[in-house]
Amino acid sequence: MKQEQKLKVVVIGGGSSYTPELVEGLLKRHHELPISDLWLVDIEAGLEKAQVIANLTERMINKANCQIKVHLTTDRKLALKDADFVCSQFRAGRMKARLRDERIALKYRMIGQETNGLGGFSNACRTIPIALEIAKEMETLCPNAWLLNFTNPSGMVTEALVKHSTIKTVGLCNVPVNMERGAAKMLGAKREDMTMQIAGLNHLVWARKVLHEGQDKLGELIEELIAGNDQMMPKNIPPFEWDGELIRSLNIVPCAYLRYYYQSRDILDKEFAASESKTNRADLVAEVEKQLLEIYQDPMLDTKPQLLKERGGAYYSEAACELMSSIYNKRSIMHVNTRNNGAIQGLPNDCAVEVSSVITSSAILPLNVEPFDSDTLRLIQQMKEFETLTVKAAMTGDIALAKRALILHPIVDSGSHIDEALLETIRENLDFMPAFAHRLAQSEQ
Repeated sequence: MKQEQKLKVVVIGGGSSYTPELVEGLLKRHHELPISDLWLVDIEAGLEKAQVIANLTERMINKANCQIKVHLTTDRKLALKDADFVCSQFRAGRMKARLRDERIALKYRMIGQETNGLGGFSNACRTIPIALEIAKEMETLCPNAWLLNFTNPSGMVTEALVKHSTIKTVGLCNVPVNMERGAAKMLGAKREDMTMQIAGLNHLVWARKVLHEGQDKLGELIEELIAGNDQMMPKNIPPFEWDGELIRSLNIVPCAYLRYYYQSRDILDKEFAASESKTNRADLVAEVEKQLLEIYQDPMLDTKPQLLKERGGAYYSEAACELMSSIYNKRSIMHVNTRNNGAIQGLPNDCAVEVSSVITSSAILPLNVEPFDSDTLRLIQQMKEFETLTVKAAMTGDIALAKRALILHPIVDSGSHIDEALLETIRENLDFMPAFAHRLAQSEQ
């Protein structure tokens, strides 16, 4: 383990309610990660909230008796200079944009969700231009740094970065971590004694193997799942039942987000029922955010509050800090978003996939998986084409390309309402979609 180098860590979106979770993880690994400076970066509109987070961060550091200097700034370039790790966790448009996305989707009778369908498209188009700006700045200011992307939709953001930037980048999501930890509990195994192989795309992954005591326990895990003993569910997804016959036939364990594809009509009906009470997931998250900010302002608070677990990011910091430590200190196997390089047959080598990979200080090495059955592969390919077209649309502002992307998405049905929903989405996000704003202005002249 290296100890001679002091590390500079930069958090883009430092005012996020998740930041105390990340800080907790860094402090637990202070003996592995010799951080001297932690920079929290946010925009002017989020500075008041970011100051509250920075104050709590300093209290947590003081309690842990660690020598880490906290910097809060709106000057991203100042923060990025000579950074070692850059953690991206910003939300373009803040929570208001997510609320708007979900309500627009439901208005046009589509599932409202921040990483799927119309909401995922909108989120990606707001986020990708900013992510590429950050990457371009890193190429000059800290070309040897790693960009760890936690910003949703992580897969599409990572796709843009691996194709259009030279920086070392890797995307991370807490869904595989929840799956791995939950599977160990379901099998009565210690997590460190079990190896799970994950493959697919972000929020569209399956467990392909569950290795424990010299055997693949995948079949046993499937039976536990069907029996209702599902402990792999993230906090932000309400409990539901899988179709047992379907899961046995697939013979792979789906992540919870696959309910949007296997049970889309049921989900849509539930969302419409919830919309009648004027509440949806974004409303609930906004309320939790409000409560968290009030708790964070307590000058006596110097630990991560329990309420943060309800935010939906359980084990996020564990994964993020394990990834940093693996890059800095050792090799390990983690489930990340990275360049495919042949890991999943049937997908382009240069696209981003979410797979179990060997993490090294020089590169991410994705592990090859057995070929998917043709029907599952077709779903992955369809979603990858949606992601590819969305990245292109986000960069060019091509509205026709955007429509082609949405028509491909399995939970977005076709019809004239797509045109209406797409144009409303663009008009409501003009400040964050500069390429679309330019195209729209040209078309309306």
